[in-house]
Amino acid sequence: MNQSVFQRTQAFAGDASIPYASTITLGEIAAEDMHKALVLKKFGLDFCCGGKRTLAEACAAKNLPVETVEQALEAVVPDVAGNPTLHHRAWPASFLADYIVQVHHRYVRQILPELSAYAGKVARVHGERHPELLEIRQLVQDISEEMTAHMYKEEHILFPYIKVLDSKTDAQHAGAPFPTVQAPINMMETEHESAGGIMARIRELTLDYTVPEGACGSYRLLYSLLEAFEKDLHIHVHLENNILFPKAIELEKVKSEK
Repeated sequence: MNQSVFQRTQAFAGDASIPYASTITLGEIAAEDMHKALVLKKFGLDFCCGGKRTLAEACAAKNLPVETVEQALEAVVPDVAGNPTLHHRAWPASFLADYIVQVHHRYVRQILPELSAYAGKVARVHGERHPELLEIRQLVQDISEEMTAHMYKEEHILFPYIKVLDSKTDAQHAGAPFPTVQAPINMMETEHESAGGIMARIRELTLDYTVPEGACGSYRLLYSLLEAFEKDLHIHVHLENNILFPKAIELEKVKSEK
């Protein structure tokens, strides 16, 4: 097997008796290989908002044998051509920030009006028999407002500063409204957790997007849109929390040392 993040962690610790599951985080695993991220997803391990937990901590919380997950991760065969994470990690921070805006932010802006419209329609028609739809309608409104404000802050404050860090410009004289890039990153990660919590509640209310028997087309479409939104959100947050933000922190560190 190639020198994996697991092996690098063991080497760093200098003690092969220390299991890498106790030191490696879910975010680091997902950032190394998107196929491994899919393994984590299969086991219900949150590598996005919960990406800072170690594999051991995450498995303990889920009552999963950590050895079983380790074996599944080690069984992943590297696939450079079909592994988007390998490309994302190689991209400059500026390019990755633009990619997130053009792909994921654009998608969010396109789907939110549809989600709101169908959540409202289905709640009005079926809310009396299925009261969970009333809460889903409110949660869709909540995440719509949160994501709209969140993306604005990224596009107008954080991402422009990351681009400065990734350029030859002296970041210390770029007029940043914060002492270090860690401050806005902390805020964005907190907002990611909030959005992830909303979608987790929606998944719970919909019984993993299981459409009731005899549901109309609008009902089915709503659940389909919600599930697609959640899947994109996981990738969206993963790219930021586990790849872009660490890149920005490292770029700032390098510039401050010059």
